[in-house]
Amino acid sequence: MDVEIDQDSCVAAGQCVLAAPDVFDQRDEDGVAVLIRKPLAGDYDATREAALLCPARAILLSE
Repeated sequence: MDVEIDQDSCVAAGQCVLAAPDVFDQRDEDGVAVLIRKPLAGDYDATREAALLCPARAILLSE
């Protein structure tokens, strides 16, 4: 699974971090989402949930 974050669209809601904390974090200065690491197979469901929960639809997944 490949993950991209459109940081210009991110509204810093933090839903991705709550859903998949091993994959996503937020920058301290503005709360914009960042990718910690590429998701492992065990992270796929949480990463998909994070993308669905993102209010800005800023998380783009390809499998």
